[in-house]
Amino acid sequence: MRRIRATIAYDGTDYHGWQSQQGLVTVQQTLEDVLAIVEEKPVEVFASGRTDAGVHAQGQVVAFDLENPIPCGSLRKAVNRWLPRDIRVLEFREAVVETFHPRYDAIAKTYEYRIYRGEVCPPILHRYVYHHPFPLNEELMNAAAPLLVGEHDFRAYAATNPQASDNKVREIFSSAGESRRDRDEWVYRVRGSGFLKHMVRNIIGVLLQVGQGNVTNEGVVARLRPGCGIPAGPRAAPQGLSLVSVEYPKELE
Repeated sequence: MRRIRATIAYDGTDYHGWQSQQGLVTVQQTLEDVLAIVEEKPVEVFASGRTDAGVHAQGQVVAFDLENPIPCGSLRKAVNRWLPRDIRVLEFREAVVETFHPRYDAIAKTYEYRIYRGEVCPPILHRYVYHHPFPLNEELMNAAAPLLVGEHDFRAYAATNPQASDNKVREIFSSAGESRRDRDEWVYRVRGSGFLKHMVRNIIGVLLQVGQGNVTNEGVVARLRPGCGIPAGPRAAPQGLSLVSVEYPKELE
């Protein structure tokens, strides 16, 4: 049995997120269906994390076990031939250790969120940006973004999920907003040890409130205090969000 590690990219617009769900089209199920053709039996694929419906990935990392001895280069060609065009395998390779797990072994992830600021959103962009042509103080948003850096309780930035672990502490290594005037875009990039469900979209929702003058820097920080009691949200639209990359210890690369 071989543990295969893969890096994949996908346009999440037409999928109900990563995780398989009965009766719904998901990225995981689509990939598993194709791998089952190669293996001639069911293959379970594990990912570094579950992206929401409509969220994209540039560098999602997944792993699965395979008995078929097909070389990784040939496997990539075959799988990409059978996959729909909005899911691509960028790389297949043998995992360094057979116990490699893309979620539990990850040490950092980077997400990016794009907001298109022009009055009319070009059709070529509308699947990959959140269109917000209304007044927004981007300088305030840029100043507020770094306040999230550090180890904090992100309960007020996460989805309410009674079945999830009560541990909402995560460490953010970098958090920055950038105004790209040449593209009429405001782009937020965040890198952290891990992220809770809806966490990045809720961060964007709060930063938008900052840009609209409804939340101050103190309000951003107050949401990081344990027991603050501030409800999560508002949650930003999914299409502007993309998982950029996942990092692992050097010994697993």
